[in-house]
Amino acid sequence: MKYTWPDAQAPVAEKKDHLRTIHNDTVPDPYYWMYDYFGKGPDSQNVVTHLEAENAYLETMMKGTETLQKDLFEEMKGRIKEQDESVPYFKNGYYYYVRTEEGQEYYKYCRKKGSLDAEEEVILDVDAMAKDKAYFAVTGMTISPDNKLVAYGEDEVSRRQYTIKIKNLETGETYEDAVLNTEGDPVWAADSKTIFYTAKNPTTLLSERIYRHELGSNITDDVLVYTETDPSNYIGVGKSKNGKWIWIYSYATVSSEIRYLDANDPSGAFKVFQPRMKEVLYDVEALSDRFVIRTNADGAENFKLMEAPLEQTEKENWKEIRAHDKDILIENVVGFADFMVIEQRKAGLNELVVQNLNTGNEHSIAFDEPAYDVGLAQNPEFDTKVLRYNYTSMITPNSTYDYDMESKDRTLMKQTEVLGGYDKSEYQTERLMATARDGVKVPISIVYKKGFKKDGSAPVLQYAYGSYGYSMDASFSSSRISLLDRGYAFAIAHIRGGQEMGRQWYLNGKMMNKMNTFTDFVDCGQFLINEGWTSKEHLYANGGSAGGLLMGVVANIAPDQYNGIIADVPFVDVVNTMLDESIPLTTNEYDEWGNPNEKEAYNYMKSYSPYENIEAKDYPNMLVTTGLHDSQVQYFEPAKWVAKLRELKTDDNVLLLKTNMDFGHGGASGRFDYLKEIALKYAFLEALEGNVEQ
Repeated sequence: MKYTWPDAQAPVAEKKDHLRTIHNDTVPDPYYWMYDYFGKGPDSQNVVTHLEAENAYLETMMKGTETLQKDLFEEMKGRIKEQDESVPYFKNGYYYYVRTEEGQEYYKYCRKKGSLDAEEEVILDVDAMAKDKAYFAVTGMTISPDNKLVAYGEDEVSRRQYTIKIKNLETGETYEDAVLNTEGDPVWAADSKTIFYTAKNPTTLLSERIYRHELGSNITDDVLVYTETDPSNYIGVGKSKNGKWIWIYSYATVSSEIRYLDANDPSGAFKVFQPRMKEVLYDVEALSDRFVIRTNADGAENFKLMEAPLEQTEKENWKEIRAHDKDILIENVVGFADFMVIEQRKAGLNELVVQNLNTGNEHSIAFDEPAYDVGLAQNPEFDTKVLRYNYTSMITPNSTYDYDMESKDRTLMKQTEVLGGYDKSEYQTERLMATARDGVKVPISIVYKKGFKKDGSAPVLQYAYGSYGYSMDASFSSSRISLLDRGYAFAIAHIRGGQEMGRQWYLNGKMMNKMNTFTDFVDCGQFLINEGWTSKEHLYANGGSAGGLLMGVVANIAPDQYNGIIADVPFVDVVNTMLDESIPLTTNEYDEWGNPNEKEAYNYMKSYSPYENIEAKDYPNMLVTTGLHDSQVQYFEPAKWVAKLRELKTDDNVLLLKTNMDFGHGGASGRFDYLKEIALKYAFLEALEGNVEQ
């Protein structure tokens, strides 16, 4: 049955004169005024009024799907075990775990001393902390070395400006030492009374300074220990796994630099491990008697491993211990007292390699599904032979294993329970290879319910991200079952710009190669059509953030290939955002997109930026989401984009904008609230498929 969309009038945004002129190029931007909400200027209320009108329009248009949305929400929520507990991990004399309770939206951080039979101690009751708050998040929870204090960051706005707080676990008292506007990353020195943290610029939200704070002292007396002078770099503070070193990280997508300090000497001066080198990345792992360095120096594009003495860390003292391999991307290395674990990627799939530091012998942990995702879990103990990792696939729920690195025995500690009778044998996952227009083979991970017919009549939701070298691996989603059970297939296109196929895969999808990301996605969609998985009438696209940029470009360059597009918090006003250094995170992004103050970068960016390239033509049905308090992609980007689309598009297809007035980039903070957003998206697809009873 075809869904009948209500005959409602879409909001028409006001247009105001505004010109952008740079490189002798003048571009009108009549929706520039939408920037004004956080400036609290004359258009601040106008912004809110317009976004509320868009929300009201969406509610009107989706009115006939309300029952379906409620059904979807209950269906998806019903698969989640409300009262649950994570697998405990052991650290410094305590077992730590997180548990959830029936009827509660958040969780509790807990621990038990010495034994799992000991009395439970609730470290942070986030259910209580979040009560009556529209949004609440806790991050960076860390226990002092003497086990008496906990430091953590909290955010009540969803702009990732965390306030660091410290709680006494013996008395339950939360100290007055509250540090505002941080990354939420407290790190304890060995004395259990000193923390280091990263402070943000209140306007750009860039991480700019590292401070040292002593318990009981005034925050205004905190000691500045590092200032980042390169606005394209992110910085952060951390601690080595063996507890001996405090790290300060400074990194961009093309270069990095690390400083280190003995954790027993918090008032000492940080030393530079190796001064930053042009277009060279490195990171460091501390073993008992030496440092291990992962780096792409000297042409090691996929990275190699080197080692250095504890007291001679400059590059001339580095010695190669694992050579570069053009077919294997080394992504991470984790050290233990007697073992070293290497996370690497080969032919697009994750691998875990275990090396015995005493014998030099090594082996890989085997996995047998065609597409999967595996990664290290909590492994805080240094002197242990047990490795904990998480494994999942598109049909296998998240599974936590303990692996004996000596005997090679593995024990399944927990598999996330999917309520409602989920049977993985009823579903199928495959790994496909599409050929891009330049001949490059692009992997696709796809999942569907058995019985799916490849005759072009079935709907397929195609998803991708494709930026920053982030790999979108084939993982499980219990909410996705609601699509699969309704006859959809779900496909992840592992396009260039990610790092699935090695470092070159990323480099060929960034900066002046960015168009590869977009055309890869379109070519993967065409492959799915050509192979009978679906047809243009039943193919849908989805992506968020930088993946939302992908959606915007796809809407411009292949509007007739997709029946619908869902763009979540999309980065669609690329040129204007990258020209405005006052916007959060802009200068950090120059290495990813280019600096439009340079003419060549400006012209290339302008050639694909979704907002710049909207034309008077037909566009597919579209659902766009954003958050008013989004600090990563500001609300005005999708708002302006939708306004301009409404002005120029020539079709009668549906265009909807949903702005969450309470949340930011990550959406809702509650354990189940996010399912309402998914239910809206799935109902939108079902309406387009004509599967909604009215």
